[in-house]
Amino acid sequence: QVQLVESGGGLVQAGGSLRLSCVASGRIVSNNAMGWYRQAPGKQREWVAAITSGSTTNYADSVKGRFTISRDNAKNTVYLQMNSLNPEDTAVYYCYVDVTTRRRSWGQGTQVTVSS
Repeated sequence: QVQLVESGGGLVQAGGSLRLSCVASGRIVSNNAMGWYRQAPGKQREWVAAITSGSTTNYADSVKGRFTISRDNAKNTVYLQMNSLNPEDTAVYYCYVDVTTRRRSWGQGTQVTVSS
């Protein structure tokens, strides 16, 4: 079974930065795509960023230029560096890994709160 453990969330003032980490354990392959979603209070879950084999990255328009996704395949870890945070970034952030082309595993979520 694949398990994802997230860390790095917390409370930060507007304009500040946080780095989220997500460590995957279990039998996964290092070239699987990984990424992040978030869900703000009262809103739909929103895709944030993804990173594929070869470290190709993609971002939602709302975070382009502010967030950076990266991965360390040797550690089965994906990161989300979040800069210039604003209150609209407040959400529960979920990481995922595409275990196969047919199945995606999710982390438990970590809270990010940005004060104005």
